[in-house]
Amino acid sequence: MKKLRVLVIDDSAFNRRTLTEILESQPDIEVVGKAFDGEEGLKLATQLRPDLITLDIEMPRMDGFTFLRILMAQLPTPVVVISSHSRKEEVFQALELGALDFIAKPSQHISPDLASLRNDLIAKVMTVRALQALPTPRPGLASPPPVSRMSAPPISSGSVVRGRMSIDRVICIGASTGGPPALETIFRALPAIESTCLLVAQHMPEKFTRAFAERLNRMANIEIREAEEGMPLLGGTALVAPGSAHLEIAQAPGEGWRAVLRASTSADRYLPSVDRTFISAASEFGRATMGVVLTGMGSDGRAGVEKIHAMGGRVLAESVETAIVYGMPKEAAESGCVDEVLPLGRMADAIKAFAMAGPIVARRA
Repeated sequence: MKKLRVLVIDDSAFNRRTLTEILESQPDIEVVGKAFDGEEGLKLATQLRPDLITLDIEMPRMDGFTFLRILMAQLPTPVVVISSHSRKEEVFQALELGALDFIAKPSQHISPDLASLRNDLIAKVMTVRALQALPTPRPGLASPPPVSRMSAPPISSGSVVRGRMSIDRVICIGASTGGPPALETIFRALPAIESTCLLVAQHMPEKFTRAFAERLNRMANIEIREAEEGMPLLGGTALVAPGSAHLEIAQAPGEGWRAVLRASTSADRYLPSVDRTFISAASEFGRATMGVVLTGMGSDGRAGVEKIHAMGGRVLAESVETAIVYGMPKEAAESGCVDEVLPLGRMADAIKAFAMAGPIVARRA
């Protein structure tokens, strides 16, 4: 297999050198060019046609945002943004402009012996290699005929008081690469619906999930917060799993459901885990659970949708037409436990239909 060809764009000569050393420590990765800013980066991208670009956002002459706008319009190429923890909002803007993913660095400069960044960078780059090797989905796999197990008539949402209603159902959404802009699309279109709480498990580094939840909250009708231990699940709200833990739920005798944060371990492959959120919700709410699997690489979510299906709940997966990375949705669809495979633009309506359906009697495990 030929080497993955990478273009590095960063205004720091030290960072360019360090990133090159990290990438070329892998025998199947080749750095074919290095650029000082976006203007030089565009010229090299056009000349070299790399398989992947690593991009700094803050640069002279042409910043990363301008670079992304032009690149995605003229020569769409996978881009991994490398940004410090202090520039969280810029990362989400870059993802909206078409960046594939991002890597967090603790400060403006990269330390050559920073093992965590090294491992993360190699993993993100190899995701692009895996994308190139993904087979084309078999005809019919991406869009199976919809199967509906909901026969109750819709009910009016009535007046909504954000965050003050008890809940009778829960909707879990899982995503990884490409997830932030997909989640923004869904939450912009959703009304705040009484008696329904949403739980979000988005693979994202620690310290970024709180900023992401705050960003979603500013653009949504639903009150959205990063989950904290013991936080109640309320109607018209959504909780985002923190990047440092897995989000589960539990109900104390005589009380409502509350968030439970499970510490991660070195053995965890995905953080936060979509499977653990889905399985926990299905165990508590049974058929009053919906699971939604969005774009992302890997198999996280498959075991969760199998649990939701077994408990009589409903499962949606994003279609290959809109998923930036058709990995997690493909795994879910191939499990045979997905009720509908939908393009992103139809997800909000399907979620709303479930949330506003007639009474559902929960069946706990």
